[in-house]
Amino acid sequence: MNTPAARTPPLESKLPQVGTTIFSVMSALAVEHGAVNLGQGFPDFGCDPALLQAVTDAMQQGFNQYPPMPGVPALREAIARKIDTEYGRAYSADSEITVTAGATQAIITAILAVVRPGDEVIVLEPCYDSYGPNIELAGGTVVRVPLTPGTFRPDFGRIAAAITPRTRAIIINSPHNPSATCWTEAEMRRLEALLAPTDIFLISDEVYEHMVFDGARHESAARYPGLAARAFIVSSFGKTYHVTGWKVGYVAAPAPLTAEFRKVHQFNVFTVNTPMQHAIARYMANPAPYRELPAFYARKRDLFREGLAKTRLKLLPCEGSYFQCVDISGVSNLGEDAFCRWLTAEIGVAAIPMSAFYADGFDQRVVRFCFAKKDETLVSALERLARL
Repeated sequence: MNTPAARTPPLESKLPQVGTTIFSVMSALAVEHGAVNLGQGFPDFGCDPALLQAVTDAMQQGFNQYPPMPGVPALREAIARKIDTEYGRAYSADSEITVTAGATQAIITAILAVVRPGDEVIVLEPCYDSYGPNIELAGGTVVRVPLTPGTFRPDFGRIAAAITPRTRAIIINSPHNPSATCWTEAEMRRLEALLAPTDIFLISDEVYEHMVFDGARHESAARYPGLAARAFIVSSFGKTYHVTGWKVGYVAAPAPLTAEFRKVHQFNVFTVNTPMQHAIARYMANPAPYRELPAFYARKRDLFREGLAKTRLKLLPCEGSYFQCVDISGVSNLGEDAFCRWLTAEIGVAAIPMSAFYADGFDQRVVRFCFAKKDETLVSALERLARL
């Protein structure tokens, strides 16, 4: 008897436009050329040894099996206390807080929970690269509204014009990746008023919530009753505690929204790393690490900006996050992508083109650096950038 030839069935991609991300491309180039990698947004320094010890203690104490699906109760209670203390909104740890496998999982889970085929979701560009594919996987339509070029402030006229009867949700991000801008109280109140007569859900990506500089406060959606009542508020312990590889985050949302969120959550990850949840819960008893974060990163920002100011790169404002954007017009006639490749190969510093955060590759001659690095890493990069 003849054995049929092995054959892989053809597969029509659900995400035909998605390829290798610019972050992977630039990191590979950085390795190839021995460049200082200020492209990808993660620290090159360690976390507090006390947090590592708390994980070890949790494992040795036997916290190594599945935790409850929504998250370890002690951690959900700690999150609820923090939000109440910092932003003045009380969430139920039992029915309104869910621990997630990082913020990226939180965002796709929120989208899958509320977006149906044919629904529209407004995203404000430039934006984190997972938003669009998440919406498409849910069967929704991405409606892209640009932030104001140059300032990256929300354009409420354009946002209002983008709302239709099919608009299901809007995603906002503050402090903003990649532009490092932060929404103001006035902007949050305008959004609150704009959404008030609608049934539009809000997904508020607040992973850099504790990195707001120069005495400003983080304007969480939790501060605004009209927004909090319709919002999935997303944050990340990876960003806050310098442990991006742990992939632990959370979502705060009203009980009816959380109930739908958990229906999806239980079937895409079910639950999250047990000993790390226990460790973070214990570590959160001391608020100092996240309350000291603005000063910690502001010092790194200032060190980096002082060095960049000696080059022909034009500094853009950095109000929050751990990113610094610069205008390259005074240095090169190259487009953003070509400039970043040249910078990596010839100067030895990797950056990310702002155009990578736009679906249409909009090029405004701006690139992004990450300054969540050791001081010696930043100094080494600045020594190379001084050639510009």
